[in-house]
Amino acid sequence: MKHFEVPSGYRSNLITAIKHKRKEEDKLKKDFSPSLIDLGKVKFYLARHFGFCYGVENAIDIAYKTIEENVGKRIFLLSEMIHNPQVNEDLLKKGVQFLQDTNGNEIIPLSTLHKEDVVIIPAFGTTLELEAKINKIGIEIQKYNTTCPFVEKVWNRGDQIAKKGFTIIIHGKPKHEETRATFSHAADKTPTLVVNDMEEAIVLGKFILGELPLTEFGVYFNNRFNSIFDPSIHFEKIGVINQTTQLASDTQAISDYLKNIIQNKFGKEKLSQHFADTRDTLCYATNDNQSAVIGLLEQVADLAIVMGGKNSSNSSHLVELCEHKLPTYFIDDANKIIDAHQIIRNNWKTKQSELVTNFLPDKTPLSILMTSGASCPDTVVEATIKKIVTIYGLEAEFEAASAQWLS
Repeated sequence: MKHFEVPSGYRSNLITAIKHKRKEEDKLKKDFSPSLIDLGKVKFYLARHFGFCYGVENAIDIAYKTIEENVGKRIFLLSEMIHNPQVNEDLLKKGVQFLQDTNGNEIIPLSTLHKEDVVIIPAFGTTLELEAKINKIGIEIQKYNTTCPFVEKVWNRGDQIAKKGFTIIIHGKPKHEETRATFSHAADKTPTLVVNDMEEAIVLGKFILGELPLTEFGVYFNNRFNSIFDPSIHFEKIGVINQTTQLASDTQAISDYLKNIIQNKFGKEKLSQHFADTRDTLCYATNDNQSAVIGLLEQVADLAIVMGGKNSSNSSHLVELCEHKLPTYFIDDANKIIDAHQIIRNNWKTKQSELVTNFLPDKTPLSILMTSGASCPDTVVEATIKKIVTIYGLEAEFEAASAQWLS
């Protein structure tokens, strides 16, 4: 696999050693049991897979090299490069400016850009419309493109089935940058619709089977489909692609559900003519991290801590998985742990911060499950462990346990 230059400030020697040892022991990635840092009074169970993925390291590598190669020039990102506060804050400190917020609202008018400026496409990709506007200014936007290769894989798969006359259904969060970009690329080729969850997929199934009047289609899916989409004719052939950071199990469930709808309508023998197999668009890193959390949750524990940016879709899905099993705290920085009694966590549904008291149970040994999203630096994970180590006065035990992993 390609090696990326990632700033040392995002790396943790301890976490790197743990990941390396686990990889050596399990090269085929079949063991999803957690790694243990045992300090006696406190036991930390780390998910088998977590942290920076291929796409994030690729984006960081390109962005920082772009800064180095363009000293003296104005450098812009279309929006946050990834959903991680530490990375984005560091880019801002280095002089990079964001043109839009995560919802696509303009921060800096495009009219103020000049052809000598540098514009970086974030890891989520961007819409064809915005790309065209930047190119019109005279800026070579594709020159500094950090779009995740696995997002581009989804686009390419969409192109393939579009050429065969399939309507594309995107499982994604309608306002997410990646979903907006994927919609733009697909909608340029074929009728395209976005569904957010299984509830919407069930409604869609009723329209496909004629159980709901087509006159109500726009009410249910307002602003979710392109102008050429006609529900009276464009459900003859469909294929499902996804926002890569969605729960893989949710995407698969939606795809399976719509596949059954199409089979009921056209018959099993004609299924391949009316439904495209797109299972190969699920991101490996999303799958690995989610599978690792499922394996992590087999461990009996008192609480879970998930680290990642509050706008990070893949991180929020890890929180969602953990919350089904035990108390879970979603934080973006070790400093959100105030003391043994207070923590400021992000609500993954509302994106709001909330103060929680008495989050660490008064018991020993205390078992904590830990993981992080694909855009979260390993340094945040180590800093979070160290914060809890300091609270319990286990510095010596931590040094000894770390030495074993680093040996």
